[in-house]
Amino acid sequence: MTVLQKKAHNPIGHLTPEDIEQLGVELDAIRQSVIDTRGADDAAYIRKVIDAQRKLELGSRAILLISMFPPAWVVGTAGLAVAKIIENMEIGHNVMHGQWDWMRDPKIHSTTWEWDNASPSEQWKHSHNELHHTYTNVIGKDNDLGYGIMRVDEDQRWVPFYTAQPLWNFVNACFFEYGIAAYDLELGKNLATKERRNDPEFRARAKVTLKKIRNQMTKDYVIHPLVSGPSFLNTLAANATANLIRNLWTHSVIMCGHFPEGVETFERKSIVGETRGEWYLRQMLGSANISGSKAMHFMTGNLSFQIEHHLFPDLPSNRYQQIAPQVQALFEKYGLTYTTGSLPRQVASAWKKVIRLSLPNNFGRKARAKVLPMLPVPTRRTVDDAAAA
Repeated sequence: MTVLQKKAHNPIGHLTPEDIEQLGVELDAIRQSVIDTRGADDAAYIRKVIDAQRKLELGSRAILLISMFPPAWVVGTAGLAVAKIIENMEIGHNVMHGQWDWMRDPKIHSTTWEWDNASPSEQWKHSHNELHHTYTNVIGKDNDLGYGIMRVDEDQRWVPFYTAQPLWNFVNACFFEYGIAAYDLELGKNLATKERRNDPEFRARAKVTLKKIRNQMTKDYVIHPLVSGPSFLNTLAANATANLIRNLWTHSVIMCGHFPEGVETFERKSIVGETRGEWYLRQMLGSANISGSKAMHFMTGNLSFQIEHHLFPDLPSNRYQQIAPQVQALFEKYGLTYTTGSLPRQVASAWKKVIRLSLPNNFGRKARAKVLPMLPVPTRRTVDDAAAA
């Protein structure tokens, strides 16, 4: 059996192999209960969401036709940003996970959906569904963890490049859709050598990605502004602003799901021979939730229930809130920490971790070492005197 653990501590040391496999059995039962009951209400939910999103986007773009008037620009931009977030999070992400394939609707199916994003759906499904969800938080295997540009664990060797990772992370947040497209292509690895750069498969995938980016930019920054006529520049600015808002929101949600304090990372060797129960356990330890209102959960694509999503990535997203209490009860039963917190708290925690890991592990200790010798060293006498006082 493979033991999942961190080098510094072992959050599952109290569990036996039998406990872990029984946990898997109980989680399988929760999953099956949803599969057995999904039906017309769930189908009606996603169809209603898609219809509302499309009407919101169309209405917002109509308002932007007169965006030379400031109130219209504000309303149209806000509506467009919300529509893009919903399409990206609650619709695109979840449809491409296959959450609605059971409906057998060719218009709402993981094999046919193309989202409003710079990354082609087929490439995203490979890097996200196949790699990220298989190797969740495994350093060197999961590109979603740190997006391939950040130090994400104390046990990773620090190099001066990481000092700038707060800046890289902010830039990545602003242009997140392009960052996703870049690591879907594994640009760092594939541009490293001439052989990889000239690899026919890589060049073919890069061509598809560049075409998708060109189509997206043409739609948002040429066609829609041109349709607005006199409001061309205002609509151009509105589209750029809506995309920026969508990127920042998506980045924050994903950061909250896998990067706050309390979330575990794993070494490659820890998943060798991994069982079903151990895979479930890694999802539980490697994910974090966001607490909040129903509106907030909806706007995150229900990825505020990141733990439930990683346990059951192919279940309808509208069911995560329903099964969350059952999952949390299993955390308590098996003595595990259910990591959750408000959006501001989780965002702050994730950014604090980004900044902390941008510095060498001993950075703080060195600073304290310079101060401590200046302090009086307690003797047995002073300790006894303090106790007497």
